[in-house]
Amino acid sequence: MVHFIGAGPGDVDLITVKGRDILSRADVVIYAGSLVSEEHIKFCKEEAKIYNSASMNLDEVIEVMKKSEAEGKEVVRLHTGDPSIYGAIKEQMDELKTLGINYEVVPGVSSFTAAAASIKSEFTLPSVTQTVILTRVEGRTPVPETEDLEALARIGASMAIFLSISMIDKVVGKLRKGYGRNVPIAVVERATWEDERVIYGTLDDIAEKIKAAKITKCAQILVGDFIDCEYEKSKLYDKSFTHMFREGIK
Repeated sequence: MVHFIGAGPGDVDLITVKGRDILSRADVVIYAGSLVSEEHIKFCKEEAKIYNSASMNLDEVIEVMKKSEAEGKEVVRLHTGDPSIYGAIKEQMDELKTLGINYEVVPGVSSFTAAAASIKSEFTLPSVTQTVILTRVEGRTPVPETEDLEALARIGASMAIFLSISMIDKVVGKLRKGYGRNVPIAVVERATWEDERVIYGTLDDIAEKIKAAKITKCAQILVGDFIDCEYEKSKLYDKSFTHMFREGIK
């Protein structure tokens, strides 16, 4: 069995209990060393074989899994955040399926939810927006034309922009055209790590602030009114609102 596990955004305690339990008994661990904290390796058993995939290609990763499976060993593929978001796990799972190797996915805490926690905000506020868009701007790797950042910004939803901080000017330019107005932005660098930094701004000044702080990687760009706005209270805890678990005031 190969276990794809989300290690969480940075803080080693944000891996799930299930994920750590599996990690602690694994015979072979392949971890994304460029993003996953090496502290996780301390929870592995002493005799576990550890591979850092930062310098490995897909074929090399699959070969380790194939060899380990043939030897009856339990394998963990440790990804950053939640592996379902920009985790490149589909191509790995397809290879395992072809080889007839069983696998499972154990979810983790994504950096976009960790970033929202860092700024103590809620993406989905009543009367503001009930939609969250997870996306990135095109760089060396393109995005579908219909998912251009400018077009997505026109929706007016809360946004979490991945893998784009090094192109902050491009991001701001597209957001400005899409939103058509100035909106709040929070940039969270290395969310939940000990050296986490948070920078608040708006479309008017965030690029300048990011350049001054010299932030060029490992940062979430959170965009939208949810960061700083007036909103209606939720009906969920409204004493005059009834639902199947609570009667209203009589």
